Amino acid sequence: MYKLAFFVPDSHVETVKTAVFAAGGGRIGDYDNCAWQVLGQGQFRALDGSQPFIGQVGQVEVVEEWKVELVVADELMVAVVAALKLSHPYETPAYEVWQLADF
Repeated sequence: MYKLAFFVPDSHVETVKTAVFAAGGGRIGDYDNCAWQVLGQGQFRALDGSQPFIGQVGQVEVVEEWKVELVVADELMVAVVAALKLSHPYETPAYEVWQLADF
């Protein structure tokens, strides 16, 4: 089992969650669509050659983003990350993956 966390602007949080849930993420026992999320601030500066969804090249942008966390079964991780990348508005979505232990 893995834990996936990703960062997404408010405009696309439901779209991205729907995509990762459809790919099999967020299943715990007899429940699906399980996630935890919190609103925070992200920052970045788009470099030359980028095509930012938010902001402009060369300028530091501070934006409200959701951090969404969910669990993913081992065999679904590749498909769930692919769904995340396809549904996310950013050129390079920020996400984290942790392998979990079961005791």
